[in-house]
Amino acid sequence: MSRLGMALIAYVILGALAYTTLSDQKIRAATLLILALFAVKTWVRRKDVLHPDGESEPK
Repeated sequence: MSRLGMALIAYVILGALAYTTLSDQKIRAATLLILALFAVKTWVRRKDVLHPDGESEPK
């Protein structure tokens, strides 16, 4: 399993735990929003990690 997959699974697990354990709706929503932002940032930056020199594919 790739590191990207493990990171996204970790975000899902953290989101599920936050949803089930936090009782205040505002805090729950803010926590889930922050986790979603981290997940999106991880997904968007995957190309930078895979190809740090700026090339999209090896030639």
